[in-house]
Amino acid sequence: MPDPSPDMERATVGRVTRRLMPLFCLMYLIAYIDRQNVSYAKLDMVQALGLSEAAYGLGASLFFIGYFLFEAPSNLILARVGARVWFARIMFTWGLVTLALGFTQNAAMFYVLRFLLGVTEAGFFPGVLYVLTLWYPQAHRARMVGLFMIASALANAVGAAVGGLLLDLDGTLGLAGWQWVFLVTGVPAVLLAPYVLWRLPDGPNQARWLPQAEKTWLAGVLDAEKGGVVDDHRGAWKAIFDPRVLLLAGLYIGMPLGAYGLSYWLPTIVKSFGVSNTVNGFINVIPWILVGAALWFVPRHAARHGASAWHIAGPCLVAAVALTLSVVLPGAALKFAMLCIAAPAIFSAQPVFWSLPPSFLSGPRAAAGIAAINAIGNLGGFIAQNLVPMVRDATGSNLAPMLALAGVLVVTSLLIFYAMARLEKARAAAG
Repeated sequence: MPDPSPDMERATVGRVTRRLMPLFCLMYLIAYIDRQNVSYAKLDMVQALGLSEAAYGLGASLFFIGYFLFEAPSNLILARVGARVWFARIMFTWGLVTLALGFTQNAAMFYVLRFLLGVTEAGFFPGVLYVLTLWYPQAHRARMVGLFMIASALANAVGAAVGGLLLDLDGTLGLAGWQWVFLVTGVPAVLLAPYVLWRLPDGPNQARWLPQAEKTWLAGVLDAEKGGVVDDHRGAWKAIFDPRVLLLAGLYIGMPLGAYGLSYWLPTIVKSFGVSNTVNGFINVIPWILVGAALWFVPRHAARHGASAWHIAGPCLVAAVALTLSVVLPGAALKFAMLCIAAPAIFSAQPVFWSLPPSFLSGPRAAAGIAAINAIGNLGGFIAQNLVPMVRDATGSNLAPMLALAGVLVVTSLLIFYAMARLEKARAAAG
């Protein structure tokens, strides 16, 4: 039996968190900036390449098709070769593709490179979620996912400030502003890859900084939570077709749809208020600071009071109301204030959601199942980046697409109650 003392738990979890989470957060910050930099490059790139809003939305969304196709295979490879090598490979290749985007010549090249960005980054986010199951007991995972996802909020804040400044470098060294956006944001991923290869252990047993007593405690707790199930790579892919995995995957579509729909279009909305590129970037820092605060608070509230459907559905409903009010209320200040409420609400629902798959999956099955949920769910990003400009072109309003996102989030919140009831019923029947 593992040492039951709270001191051992506190010491082990604290040490793992201090060693791993800053690196994971830095990696995700860079990944998210490279994924979202297109929303700022768009402000100049559309005209430079002669694209319509809808055509540009299609190109941006092809990222999610590559992501969808290669997500599960990537995570299964990670489970075999280890996080150190695979995360370093992911970072290096996505950095190279981001750099190549800075030299885009035409629409076809843009489409191909956005698809390749999805291929190369596939497996990173679900890979980290899987790796967290190797390092943290169930009770700590939602909080760690929330901490990890704070990097996405910071990435949007940094990307907003930097994106606007880089656009205003237009003409420097003969390069357009949108080219600077891709070139400057692609370099960090390439440079960080060797450090990841050097410093990241594949698991607790390879961590020289983790004392043996803490390794023993962690292994004992994780084995007890698995209920004696032995990890086996054979047939791990079958987890993709587990009805519970498919249920959560379908449910998850609405969250990335709302998140990417808002984050992709927010710079365009603020630009319509009549501000410069640099001011646009700094104004857009505000909602992402609030996202970070929400990602810190909601998982901790769930851990303290017990995770419930309301920790996932509640934020989705708040976001739906705020998005609707952003269209209805008069004045730029009130509209932007509502968007600043919607953004943290959308993102804060996700950490508790991601604590659900490891409650019935472990080992390579968890790698496959989490990847499948994320891959299918992130098709919401593909839908969003086509739906939003489509609604914009049909209505002529930059804010009308927010109503479509609100409708999706209402449906998602209702489905959450159904899904969690199904999972609880299946858990009760199994145990």
